[in-house]
Amino acid sequence: MKIEEIKELVEFILSKEVEEFEIEVEGLRLKLVKPKPEIRMVESTPAIQTVSSETSSTAEDKEEKVHFITAPMIGTFYRAPDPSSPPFVKEGDHVNKGDVVCIIEAMKLMNEVEADVSGTVKEVLVENAQPVEFGQKLFAIIPDND
Repeated sequence: MKIEEIKELVEFILSKEVEEFEIEVEGLRLKLVKPKPEIRMVESTPAIQTVSSETSSTAEDKEEKVHFITAPMIGTFYRAPDPSSPPFVKEGDHVNKGDVVCIIEAMKLMNEVEADVSGTVKEVLVENAQPVEFGQKLFAIIPDND
């Protein structure tokens, strides 16, 4: 990578809402981390809830625990290894930890994204061939009850 390419990449990352970015190209590893803004404590009054405890417990029973697989980098999201192949996973499929669920193309490199939990794919949150940001939610997974 040339210095000008690195400068352009840094400027691009700083212009986006990306907190952290890491890339390795031809033996060069570059990691950019934005400094976090200072957090100040502000007093607030708690909101008053008017939901009865009976309704609240019923809602909790129906609510499923969902785990999100997120993008490890910025790039282009692909559901399949090539245009003529079926998607790695679709809604309703069961995945095991370590299974490839998609590919993210970054700087002409294809990076496989693996499931970090075992479970059932509840929803695919990104359309094929769409750009994604670092940390963007890609899949909603209902984890197995182990």
